[in-house]
This record gives sequence, structure tokens and C-alpha cells, in this order.
Amino acid sequence: MKIALGPVQYYWSRSTIMQFYASMTEAPVDIVYLGETVCSRRHELRLPDWLDVAEMLADAGKEVVLSTQVLLESGNDLATLRKIAENGRYAVEANDMGAVHCLEGKSFVAGPYLNIYSGPTLNILAGLGARRWVMPLEMGREGLAQLQQDRPSGMETEVFAYGRMPLAFSARCFTARNRNIPKDNCQYVCMDHPDGLLLETREGQPFLVLNGTQTQSALVYNLLHEIGTMHAMGVDILRISPQAEHTTEVVRLFHDVIHATQSVAQAYDLLLPLMPAAPCNGYWHGKPGLELLVA
Repeated sequence: MKIALGPVQYYWSRSTIMQFYASMTEAPVDIVYLGETVCSRRHELRLPDWLDVAEMLADAGKEVVLSTQVLLESGNDLATLRKIAENGRYAVEANDMGAVHCLEGKSFVAGPYLNIYSGPTLNILAGLGARRWVMPLEMGREGLAQLQQDRPSGMETEVFAYGRMPLAFSARCFTARNRNIPKDNCQYVCMDHPDGLLLETREGQPFLVLNGTQTQSALVYNLLHEIGTMHAMGVDILRISPQAEHTTEVVRLFHDVIHATQSVAQAYDLLLPLMPAAPCNGYWHGKPGLELLVA
């Protein structure tokens, strides 16, 4: 079972991003997804810069995948999508059907936002060139088990196993709205919130996290306890979503459990203080997402 590092979902400074990926050259990750998936106004790195990062990681022995933006809003977004699809060197993760059409006939990764919930859907994407699919965030263990039986030959399965869950995308920027400024003059306020902006209920309970045009779960999805179950189900790859601090330590703990150099209980105890919020895993068990169930 391999470990993948998902694309950075937040808006970090250029120096922070470069330092982050330099540290990943020594981390026990097998696959690294790169690129801006949330908002095209985030310009600290442009496509040539991402390609430079990709080359650095590839030289370190990592498999690099370029991720496409989830919600395209302009001609410039479409032009960038086409450049990514035609990069000629690195695999691409398609995060909307427009990207799938640009990649038709090429080998690509079907991202978690394509809503793959049935065998026929997975077979259609395989026919278009998908060689790997990422399970939707809301899908549980039972749904995954069914698709594992129905998946086409040679298709890899990847599961989002750690991180705040991206739940929705909008044309509006809620982080800018929180400052009472328009999206077109957002002043890049997302950069003030390296792990997103927490939204609480009136009772002070964590509810959601605002990340520009993206809405995330306030709690951190954590499937560390389910690694054995996923291995038995034939899951090929576990995805860890980057956070502002301690990502390398999180990766190492998952790596240790996968390779049985540390028990799940020990790793879980070490993981809790590294998390930016409390854990949850309800979706995996077919329950509301914010619940936490541990067998």
C-alpha cells in the first residue's frame, strides 16, 4: 500500500510552499499531487513553478501527478487546464469532467470530485483513460467494497485517509466575504489562514472551515484505524492532505502502521497532538461525517 500526498488546499506563501515540498523529498511518500485546485486567484506559484517543483520531486524518486482546478470560472482557467493536460511528462488528476474530456485517450487519475459511486461510472472513466480513481469523500466502507468488486482490471484505488475534508466549492469567496470585501478585490486574505478559517456554531462548537471558495469539514478525517481493513479490501493508495504543520510526522506515522513498525494504538496516540482539530470518521462507517467510531 502506497502513500500519496494530496495537493495543498490552502494559500501559502511561495517560500512556504517551496520549503514544504523540499522537505517532502525525504518523506516516505510515494506519490505527490501538485497544483492549485481551489482558486485561480492564488498566484504564488504558476504552472512553470509547479513544473519546477515536479521535477525536484521526480528527481527524488516520487511519482508526480498534476491536479486540475475543481471549479473553472474563466477562459484563463480553461487555458491552464489545457496546458496541464498537454504537459507531456506528468500524469494528471482530473477534478471535473472538462478535464476528463481534455485527457480522453490519455492515462489519468479520476479525482475525488467526479462523483464515482457505481461500477458503470468507473467503467466509463476507465474507457476514457483513467488508471486510478479516488474514492469520493462521502462514500463509506460498504460502497467501496462494492466498487472494489466491480472495478476494471488494472484500475488502482486511492482513499482520502487523513485531512480536513473538502465538502463543497462555490463561485463566491467566503473568506473574503468574512472581511466584507469582494472576491475580485480579495486582497488574498486566505493567506492569513494557513489551515483555513474556522466557523463555529453559536454554542462555540466547530462546524466548518472556510478556505476561499472551498468549504471544508472543521474536524479532521482520520482513517488510521482502518488501514488493515483497507489493505484487506485491496486499496492501493492512501491519500494524506497537507496541513500547515507536522505533515511529515503525519506521513511517517501512516507509513509506520502500513509497514507494521508501530502499532495502530501507539501511532494514533502520537497523531492526535499533531492534528489541527479533533478526528472524525463517520462517513467511512455510513454515519454523519462528524462522528467518530473506533472498533
